Amino acid sequence: MRQAYVLTRPQKLYVVCAAVFLTALVVAEATASKFFTAFELPFTLTIFGMEFTRVTMTAGVIAFPITFIITDVLNEYYGKRGIRFVTFVGMAMIVFEFVLLYAVLKVPVDPSSPVPQEAFDQVFGNSLRIIVGSLVAYLLGQLADITLFHWLRNLTQGRMLWLRATGSTFGSQFIDTFIVLTVAFAGQLAFQEILAITLFNYMYKFVIAVVITPIIYMAHWAMDAYLGHETAEQLIQQAERGEPVAAEG
Repeated sequence: MRQAYVLTRPQKLYVVCAAVFLTALVVAEATASKFFTAFELPFTLTIFGMEFTRVTMTAGVIAFPITFIITDVLNEYYGKRGIRFVTFVGMAMIVFEFVLLYAVLKVPVDPSSPVPQEAFDQVFGNSLRIIVGSLVAYLLGQLADITLFHWLRNLTQGRMLWLRATGSTFGSQFIDTFIVLTVAFAGQLAFQEILAITLFNYMYKFVIAVVITPIIYMAHWAMDAYLGHETAEQLIQQAERGEPVAAEG
């Protein structure tokens, strides 16, 4: 009798990382239509003639730091092939999310529904526009992140994890944030507001990229402990050479 296939530790870890990444991604897309005030400014900020007295951001930024961590971890251990696969799966899940939300919006509301159709449309109707913008922004941002990460790793010859983790995020997220907000809120917000919220979100993401650097090192330590030092080193070396990850481990 043929034995059932058993996942290796590297494969299990890849599945868990991909699941966490995709969950955070979908939650970020679904919640991005809500704005919140991060803090009041002690001064009036003028951007292209429009004055701002507070820092406004989208609720989607709450989940996005998780995607930064997972992207860097997958880049480090599974290389371009590993993270690109998750990137394309993530794009497919955004499309899937769009289809499901569209279907839910079109289903007739029951009179006993605690959430009226108008309220549901107001929340998730904007989410559909955000998802459309995200399809382009997410793909461009992720591919830019991957390219920058490996360019910095080659430049530093595998040293300074903090530099490639932070630098790749810093270089890719302005593209992602600006495209999403422009597509989602063009016609609803003035260009100055879109630009201001883009800058606020971008600065937040950059600060988060710096703050989570210790978490990335902790994630590396935990993954090394789970995989074993020899297996972890083998994965990292294969990732640096661009080789497929071996099934053993």
